[in-house]
Amino acid sequence: MSESPDLTTLRLLGGRLCLDFVNTIDGGYDQPQRDWLASYADLVAWSRHAGALDAPAAATLHKAGAQRPDAAAKALAAAVALRAALYRIFRAVSDAQPPPAAALATLNLALADAGSYACLVPVAGGFAWGWTPATDRLDRVLWPVVRSAAELLPAPDLARVRECAGDSCAWLFVDTSRNGSRRWCDMQDCGNKAKARRHYQRRNGSRIMPSD
Repeated sequence: MSESPDLTTLRLLGGRLCLDFVNTIDGGYDQPQRDWLASYADLVAWSRHAGALDAPAAATLHKAGAQRPDAAAKALAAAVALRAALYRIFRAVSDAQPPPAAALATLNLALADAGSYACLVPVAGGFAWGWTPATDRLDRVLWPVVRSAAELLPAPDLARVRECAGDSCAWLFVDTSRNGSRRWCDMQDCGNKAKARRHYQRRNGSRIMPSD
């Protein structure tokens, strides 16, 4: 098993782990230009990159996935289904619409499964959430993503979830701007492209600037 060589360059702009997970599709879910999660190894590598797994856990899962390809394929399919459900839920939120029932049901099933392995572990100065050992579960790589979604949905920050307004971009993010007016996942990328497009259209009348 081998992951995409440049996967660790994928920007983490969502502001929450669950949104960064949704943002592993480029170009929107209707006509995706690239899927960063083409294999189970990609899923593990992204989780390590996003901070959802530490190095030892990532190495263990990478090895287990190579040894159990059928289980790895099943875990990847579960990840893709969860990602699509999260996109539909949070896109509906950004549009001030109720989430699709099927998408919410998918998340709730994943939450019930992950919750059965949740536990409290002692840390310096108190306790933190952790997970009980589950060496046979290759899909445990998804549990931190599920928890992130479950924490964001009832939180005040939910009202600040946005979908990028850039052309050919459907990335989601939490708008942390002071006045809540952020429109793009990244001003240096989608924001600058939109400004360049407007400038081109002003200079060239009604002609449309070609898409990238």
